[in-house]
Amino acid sequence: MTNVLDTIGIPSTGDAGAMFAHQGGWDEILLVLVPIALVGALLWLAKRRLVRAQRADPSGTRSIAAPTAPNRPTKSS
Repeated sequence: MTNVLDTIGIPSTGDAGAMFAHQGGWDEILLVLVPIALVGALLWLAKRRLVRAQRADPSGTRSIAAPTAPNRPTKSS
């Protein structure tokens, strides 16, 4: 059996090739857990920003009702 790296001209350095070999399953777990943790962190951050914005302006809910202030037009011109 020949080393694939030797056939393309890259000499193998003993245990360095084993570092890139299959790691027993923990590396596949990271491929799943890292994106899930990233999405969870982004959702947490978005919710935290929303709660802070609502605390700063509790009447910050938007409405589709027409504006009632006299200096704001109700029709587009």
